[in-house]
Amino acid sequence: MTDTSPAAAWPSREGEIVAALGKRLIVLVGMMGAGKSTIGRRLAARLRLPFFDADTEIETAHRMSIPEIFEKFGEPYFRDGEMRVIARLLDGGPAVLAPGGGALKREETRQRMRNQAVSIWLKADADVILRRVRRGRTDRPLLQTADPAATVLRLIAEREPVYQHADLTIMSRDVPHEKIVEECVEALHAYLCNPQPMPPQDPPP
Repeated sequence: MTDTSPAAAWPSREGEIVAALGKRLIVLVGMMGAGKSTIGRRLAARLRLPFFDADTEIETAHRMSIPEIFEKFGEPYFRDGEMRVIARLLDGGPAVLAPGGGALKREETRQRMRNQAVSIWLKADADVILRRVRRGRTDRPLLQTADPAATVLRLIAEREPVYQHADLTIMSRDVPHEKIVEECVEALHAYLCNPQPMPPQDPPP
C-alpha cells in the first residue's frame, strides 16, 4: 500500500522531522533577546509548520499589550494567562512555539512541554543578550527597573538552570539567522530520527 501522507511526499530531513514529531510541537526556550521569535518563524517556514509567538497570542486574547497587562493586573495574572495560552497551543498539534522567557517558571507548563513537545534552548551568552536587549524593544515590563542590565543578569542566573533541561541546546550568537536554523534542523533530525543507542548497562550485583 502506498503511503500518501504529506511527510512521505516530502523525502527530506525536514519531512522526516515532521513525521517523527507526530502531534508534538517544537518549543524554543530561552532568555529575551535569544532570538526565539526570529528563529522560530524561520524554522517553522523551513519545516512547513505553523508558528506561534505566545506573547502575541496573549495580547490577542486580552486585547491589550503585554506591558498593559503587567501594569493593570501584575505579573502573577500574566503568568496565569500565559500558562493557559501555552496549554492551548500545545494541545493544538504540530507547530513551532516561542514562549516568553519566563514561561517555564510554572511547573505545570514545564511538565506539559516535556510531554507534548521537543524543546530547544537558544542559549546566548550574557553579553549577547545585553547587547540585543539594549538595541531592541524598550517596553519589556521586567526591564522597567533602575538597572536593567543587573536585572537581565539576575534573570539569566534564575532561569538558566530551568532552560538547561531542554531536549536540545543551540548557541544563539551573531551569525546569519539561517545558520542557527540549519543547526536546529540538524539537531532535531539527529534527536528525532537518528537517536543514539543507550550504552549497555552493567548487570545488577
